[in-house]
Amino acid sequence: MCQARRMEWLNYHHLRYFWVVAREGSVSRAAKQLRLAQPTVSEQIHALEEALGERLLVRAGRGVVLTEMGKTVYGFADAIFALGRDLQDTIKGRPTGRPSRLGVGIADAVPKLAAFRILEPVLAMDPPVRLVCVEDTPERLLDRLGAHELDVVLADTPIGPSHASRAYNHLLGECRVGIFGTPSLARAARRRFPESLAEQPFLLPTTDTALRRSLDAWLDERGIVPNVVAELEDSALIVEFGALGAGLFAAPDAIMEDALRARGLQRVGSIDALRERYYAISIERKLAHPAVVAIAGAARRRWFPEQGQG
Repeated sequence: MCQARRMEWLNYHHLRYFWVVAREGSVSRAAKQLRLAQPTVSEQIHALEEALGERLLVRAGRGVVLTEMGKTVYGFADAIFALGRDLQDTIKGRPTGRPSRLGVGIADAVPKLAAFRILEPVLAMDPPVRLVCVEDTPERLLDRLGAHELDVVLADTPIGPSHASRAYNHLLGECRVGIFGTPSLARAARRRFPESLAEQPFLLPTTDTALRRSLDAWLDERGIVPNVVAELEDSALIVEFGALGAGLFAAPDAIMEDALRARGLQRVGSIDALRERYYAISIERKLAHPAVVAIAGAARRRWFPEQGQG
């Protein structure tokens, strides 16, 4: 029987079992959630693969991972079951509006506080939008964007022409980089800033971030060798270390200063030559999702006014 004939009917029970297994990353965990025996779940997924004529999952250690086609099917399944939830809400009389869900991928180098500031407008939207955020490397997030698992990716660097995914960069804006620390460290560092960075303890992001690369270049150009006490991959951990007085650190100025001040941190000074940029990456040439449009508009008005409305 040809594939076109096999695909005349899609068994949505099979699709749901696949969706749960893909989400859990394990047949055993999915079976427990579905309250079914593992062999039953495996059989249903094999039936779906046979109907589609494609392999969707492969074993990896004790779990399973999605094939390329599996990623595509998972993206559609996620959208289908989100629509089902909207239908139930409508029938039960609960207010709902589409799109009611925004899937955001946050590149791991984007500071958590900056991500919150940029995404905050979604929390106040009417009708409400459910914000679903995942953090990962830009490469993996772009793969999920291409598979329609995410609506937008928030990153501090644009997608390059060499990447396989077809996506578009939308610059939200840029701001200066500031140096922050506890009041005692900030007070001591202001006297001979920026040369004081060689005298005071300093916290650096890891070398795979855009901020670290630009900061290294700026320090090298001025012959400043910072007194590095730690290199931390997680931006939130840098803030925690900084708040405990472990050292000074660099952060995007305008978008994070209020939040850092609330943690008792002070700005030592700003580095005009260094700029942090933020991008919304989507598969559309022009932003279309209402929540993403709201994010971009609010970011450009509040945090990056120099960027304008273009």
